[in-house]
Amino acid sequence: MAVIAGIEFHKVKQPLKQPFITVLQKVEQREVTVVIVRDLEGREGYGECVAFDTPWYTEETVTGSRFVMEQVLAPLLIDEQLEHPAEAARLFSTVKGNHMAKAAIEMAVWDLFAKRQGVPLYEFVGGISGSIPAGVVVAGKSDDLSENVSVAIGSGYRRIKLKISPDSDAALLKKLVTSNPEISFYADANGSFSGRALKELLAFDQVGFALIEQPYGEQQWDAHRIARSNMATPICLDESIHSLEDVKRMVKKQAGDIIVLKMGRLGGWTETLKVVDFCKNKQMEMWVGGMIEFGVSKAHNLALASLPEVKLTGDFSDSNHFWRTDIVSPEIRVENGEIKLSASPGIGYELKV
Repeated sequence: MAVIAGIEFHKVKQPLKQPFITVLQKVEQREVTVVIVRDLEGREGYGECVAFDTPWYTEETVTGSRFVMEQVLAPLLIDEQLEHPAEAARLFSTVKGNHMAKAAIEMAVWDLFAKRQGVPLYEFVGGISGSIPAGVVVAGKSDDLSENVSVAIGSGYRRIKLKISPDSDAALLKKLVTSNPEISFYADANGSFSGRALKELLAFDQVGFALIEQPYGEQQWDAHRIARSNMATPICLDESIHSLEDVKRMVKKQAGDIIVLKMGRLGGWTETLKVVDFCKNKQMEMWVGGMIEFGVSKAHNLALASLPEVKLTGDFSDSNHFWRTDIVSPEIRVENGEIKLSASPGIGYELKV
């Protein structure tokens, strides 16, 4: 049992080393809120709210989520006695939406419980792997793409995700993929094929991607079903998945083959673990997606990726891929294409804020 004696919120804002460009937004700097929860003995658990400063990815924003965390969620948790970290999700269930705000605090509670038991978070949630394969997202204009991919390969990455849109050059992408057969290439469309004819998406079916992520809008289930039935490349859903119910809807409508796990979008560990269990029973593949996050969120994601049910390589880059200085110590490093999980209790990293 743990009593939540205090909760703190810290603003972190840093420029990216280079702009991150998608069809939705150009991100040049990143602001997040880091959450610290404490028990009566002074132990600390860490979480990170991954909402963006404007509602281009989800309706939540940095400012709005900070208000919800401080004024709505924290009062529900302070002085509560918890037998298990999943009880935080139960306390928050009376609040509608605001998944990223809920996830940030709940993640900190799970970290705290793992530290109270003196075990790594990955072990606390049932993970078994000692290291996680690294995967990186490469964005940029066509002229820069080949060079950026070469840099990623030289840095040890063996899974590379490319941002695509109807304006992307499918022939160039196919040449890039076939020239690097040892690399697993994912494609992420961020819903950019919405309103386009199916043939425009079919042009990318012969590129050689391991999967195509979110070609259509998050509620366009029928469009995804039609694409899935006409393509050899597996369809993966990201923005469409906000809950276990969304995963069940995807299965019922036959709208996808694979899902992306993002704790911020799902609302935290509790709902995410329900999704993992469901996908395991349905023999559905999963991987862990990134949110241009700092080391706290990434450490939680590494623990998630260590679950034996999560078999595909997720978005796990080195701390210095986005940042000159990360907010955790030691910084997260990719070595020989993998990130070694920390054996220290909880997320395994100290906080530098």
